[in-house]
Amino acid sequence: MIRALAIAVLLAAGMIQQSDRPYLDAAVQAARWLESVAVRTSRGTTWPMDPRERKSVRIDLYSGSPGVVLCFLEAHAATGNQSYLESARAGADHLVASMAGEKVTGLYEGTAGIGFTLIETYKATADRKYLQAARRCVDWIRERAVKKGAGVEWNDTTDIISGSAGTGLFLLYAARELKDPAARDLAASAGRRLMELGIRENGGLKWAMSPNSSTLMPNFSHGTAGIAYFLATLYQETREPQFLESALAGGKYLQSIAETEGDTCLIFHDEPAGKRLFYLGWCHGPAGTGRLFYRLYQATGDGAWLEWLNRAARSLLESGIPEKSHPGLWNNVGLCCGSAGIAEFALDVFRVTKKPEYLEFARKMTADLLEHATRDETGFRWVQAEHRVRPEFILAQTGLMQGSAGIGIWLFRLDAFDQGKKPRITLPDSPF
Repeated sequence: MIRALAIAVLLAAGMIQQSDRPYLDAAVQAARWLESVAVRTSRGTTWPMDPRERKSVRIDLYSGSPGVVLCFLEAHAATGNQSYLESARAGADHLVASMAGEKVTGLYEGTAGIGFTLIETYKATADRKYLQAARRCVDWIRERAVKKGAGVEWNDTTDIISGSAGTGLFLLYAARELKDPAARDLAASAGRRLMELGIRENGGLKWAMSPNSSTLMPNFSHGTAGIAYFLATLYQETREPQFLESALAGGKYLQSIAETEGDTCLIFHDEPAGKRLFYLGWCHGPAGTGRLFYRLYQATGDGAWLEWLNRAARSLLESGIPEKSHPGLWNNVGLCCGSAGIAEFALDVFRVTKKPEYLEFARKMTADLLEHATRDETGFRWVQAEHRVRPEFILAQTGLMQGSAGIGIWLFRLDAFDQGKKPRITLPDSPF
């Protein structure tokens, strides 16, 4: 029934003909819009974050052209259309020409995200120039590591977005894909530094985004859940027990502060000011923190963590969204803060648990997402507010976490599920 609603939305918009693959059709329309706003240069193709502002070109994975490259790689995998692969190559060429100017090392903001995109481009094209460029990214990350305490760091940031946790996850990915064990060793050194930055509380551990920050955010993008996720992943790769011990301590702290009602759990946005503010998405809500619970289940085999994954998912189902407004889900349908990230998490939990209510919820959130699309002759785009505290600042972005590239990737992924296929690309911070 929910899938039929998605078809009805697209038919009513006049953007597709009757189709058995409505999510593919919508994803193609998102890719079409991205093609329409491309900026072609002598060094390759790039995409401004905001197509109205040519100066908004970025090369970070969060909101820059790497996310668009990944969307075109997914489009090629889904359709076989060679033009999509050529668009991805042109975007990767621009990244290769521009990446020396990126001085931050992080996954979503920095060199690590560029390296991930180039490896995925190499895997799709077998063109070794992308492989060589990705290796340069790893070399730069190695050269920029600063010895600190028991290990290394790249800045004073600990988190998934631009800090050691995200950089470390990329290094683990690179160690596997590039057959570079030294990258794994460097990730482990980053993990040892993070362990000593943990703050003991409630019998567990929590982490600040930065030692200089007076605000602590416990969830995935900037806080304890993301750092503990990296440490649990390190344990899986190295089997060094101290990484698992610290990851479990992070999980224990999150359990101690979770608002539990029935079979749900919500964890506040920040302390000290935001203890009554609860987000729902990947960044600061159950859709992100649930990833840690599943990773701890994978690392330990303890079914209690699988139940906490279910609690996170049920929190979303029982929130009343999308029909009911919620302070933790505003005018945003992106992968980071909004509907696409929530829907993706619901599908992932369905794949783990086989509980049909999660699949139905993923389709319901996607139908709502499609209703919010702006549609014209250039394709589909989503005009939305990136920031909850700036509801008036709305625009259609191109990138991965706040734009059409990320939404398109989600739609390609849901279509792949309907076709009995796995998604082509899995980001380094996903346990699914």
